[in-house]
Amino acid sequence: MVMGFDRMHALVLKNVSKSFGGIDAVIKVDLSVTEGESRALIGPNGAGKTTLFNLVTGEIPLDEGRILLFGKDLTRQPVQKRIASQLGRTYQVSNLFSQLTVQENLFLASWQTRRRKASLAATLFRSWYKFENQRRHLAKIAHRVGLEDRLDITVDELSHGEHRQLELGITLAHEPRILLLDEPMAGMNLEETEDMARFILNVNQMWGVSIILVEHDMGVVMDISKRVCVLEFGQKIAEGSPREIQENPQVVRAYLGEDEKAYSRL
Repeated sequence: MVMGFDRMHALVLKNVSKSFGGIDAVIKVDLSVTEGESRALIGPNGAGKTTLFNLVTGEIPLDEGRILLFGKDLTRQPVQKRIASQLGRTYQVSNLFSQLTVQENLFLASWQTRRRKASLAATLFRSWYKFENQRRHLAKIAHRVGLEDRLDITVDELSHGEHRQLELGITLAHEPRILLLDEPMAGMNLEETEDMARFILNVNQMWGVSIILVEHDMGVVMDISKRVCVLEFGQKIAEGSPREIQENPQVVRAYLGEDEKAYSRL
């Protein structure tokens, strides 16, 4: 436990910075997310949102600052250590096994989680001995993301929206307590977007998983998030409720400065 750290926080970023070849991508960002909170991270293209996610997950090292996850300082810890500390993430690019079924993809993700907690022999024995329990567990995850009727379908038979649902399910199979969602609605139609928003709300409200959502659609942000953090050119320029962010002049200028059409999303 870090001295003076509030146990109610799932994630705390303190003075986090990162540059690439002299270009500042993230500049002294402070951010805290309480346990069970649903929060959005928004900003124009190139604002540093995905870079910030990469710093949190440890996929790139930060130059300055600290990252605290459930009271533990993980600033210099590798990706695997952060996953083991129950940090989960989805990506803009799919990483599914296309020839395997929905259930098999979920099983592999769940097996990796159990493998971290026990020896290989013990894990395989438990996988065999508790096979029916495991099936029920995977069915529960599939139900949470709307794929309970698609368990025996291969990934290449799924729609784009169902791909995204499965990616969310795979992340949940790792049993995260905090979840970073990087544009989970990208490429979805209106119906798929509404379904995904409902699934994310269920994960947050029914499972108590803290959510940080990167999303451009402000309608989705307002439906899902209690608070919103705004980045521009790597700096945090605003933070507040969705309504406060919509009415913030600095945020409006940031979006209008990129493209007037972008303001319609805000």
